[in-house]
Amino acid sequence: MSNNNNDITALRHSAAHLLAHAVCELYPKTLLTIGPATPDGFFYDMLPEKNFKEDDLAIISTRMHEIVDKNYPLEHTQISKEEARKIFAKNPFKLELIDQIPGDTVGLAKQGSFYDLCKGGHIASTGLLKHFKLQHISGSYWRADRSNQVLQRISGIIFFTQEELENYEQHQRELHLYDHRRLGKQLDLFSFHDEGVGFPFFHPKGKAVINTLIAYMRKLQQENEYQEISTPMMLSDELWRRSGHYEFYHDKMYFSVIDEKNYAIKPMNCPGSILIYKTRPRSYRELPLKLAEYGHCHRHELSGVLHGLMRVRAFTQDDAHIYCTAEQLEHEIITIIQMVLQMLSKFNLHDITFAISTRPEKYMGSDDLWQTATQALTQALDKSHASYGIKEGEGAFYGPKIEVVIQDSMGRNWQCGTIQVDFFQPENFDITYINALGLKQRPVIIHQAIFGSLERFFAIILEHCKGNLPFFLAPVQIKILTITDAQKPYAQTLYQALKKRSVRVEVDMSSDPLAGQIKNAQHERIPLMLVVGKREMETQTVALRYQDGRQEPALSWENFFKKIDENLL
Repeated sequence: MSNNNNDITALRHSAAHLLAHAVCELYPKTLLTIGPATPDGFFYDMLPEKNFKEDDLAIISTRMHEIVDKNYPLEHTQISKEEARKIFAKNPFKLELIDQIPGDTVGLAKQGSFYDLCKGGHIASTGLLKHFKLQHISGSYWRADRSNQVLQRISGIIFFTQEELENYEQHQRELHLYDHRRLGKQLDLFSFHDEGVGFPFFHPKGKAVINTLIAYMRKLQQENEYQEISTPMMLSDELWRRSGHYEFYHDKMYFSVIDEKNYAIKPMNCPGSILIYKTRPRSYRELPLKLAEYGHCHRHELSGVLHGLMRVRAFTQDDAHIYCTAEQLEHEIITIIQMVLQMLSKFNLHDITFAISTRPEKYMGSDDLWQTATQALTQALDKSHASYGIKEGEGAFYGPKIEVVIQDSMGRNWQCGTIQVDFFQPENFDITYINALGLKQRPVIIHQAIFGSLERFFAIILEHCKGNLPFFLAPVQIKILTITDAQKPYAQTLYQALKKRSVRVEVDMSSDPLAGQIKNAQHERIPLMLVVGKREMETQTVALRYQDGRQEPALSWENFFKKIDENLL
């Protein structure tokens, strides 16, 4: 047999066998179920005689290391199902698996005296499984079905070297330290409450960040001829049935009754925009018509999947719908891609990948229209000099799309923006424009969301920056610190001058010594501090101190304001 000593999946899968081996030696009445490799490590689901506790992980880990030291070879053979049933006669889970495996034989893995049902894919010996760590115990169900037997899952991680393991653990500590939920509380940005589970409460500082995001995107849209609209948060459920959202999102929608008529709170903004388009006849001269909306949407997410601002029940989308002709598609998509790249660069996000999701098996519209749309997406990316992949058959039934994925400073990938071509809703809502020949024709809709969810993007940026938001986005951009109370009037004069320039500024009014004021400002992650003492007051200057400790002494107001005006901070 061949081994996979350089295959991380084989390493993880072999570690799951190592875990099961140790458990069976320590707790021989435990029934094993399955133990696969995962994208991050491995786990094994088991039915113990008595439930494991977190304290048991250290005991199990010690036994695993003892098995590693024995350096058992990992062997794999095919045996008859009849023989397998004898080996696993006392384990109903394994017997069920044996019955469902096609063919007359099954795979059997062996290391020392331990056997397990397995299709293969291992490293050479247990001696190569040194660098692991068991992480936690959790509940699970046989075959992931809540109606089946409740099991316990032990999860772990493993790497080829100790250095890789230590790097991973350091990375996990960073993820915890810079978790946006932790930072949100520490920096007084937002909170969550039992009175509204899954609905974020934005504090003044957090709302300042959201408003800045909207202001930036609004400016970007205005530069590209978008017009802003606003549509109701609640609309008749008949509209959502017509749009198709009722059928696909019914379980995630909130409903109400007004004057004996059923209404739904919008889970997305598209139908409202279309109703505005339909208010009067449209000419080809109006196209492309770009309608932008910062719509507040609600979706009933299950409580188990809620995760800070990343997964909420109420969120704001920087939505836009572009009504255009098929001939205009490519140019409009190029414009959106340029906007995406411009926005991401503003937030210091440069590791960006694109993917085109193409026509699925079930689709609407003609093959020619799909080809035109997909070609428009492809050529737009080519002309934007953007590398991209193809996700065959993963488009929606109403059109292909571009997905935008970013990588943050901690190496994690996030899907943010989408550019979606839609043939379905123009047909569904019977929207048209009058072409140059005076005939009615269907427009194509491009659904565009560059931030996606503002709440989710806020969380991503907060973690990407590790709480140190850039100057333009920080809720408090500058804090003025005084050496003694005698400089407080000067600080107030400086405060008013900065407020007139729309700078978000505060004066430290505490009686703390300067060192304490600096420490507090650093704890609040404020980008800039202006230190003023007797000398600065006499010379009408400031001492500029950056969050990282860099300093620029004796800076005139004029030079400091120039830095602000020219975005040099």
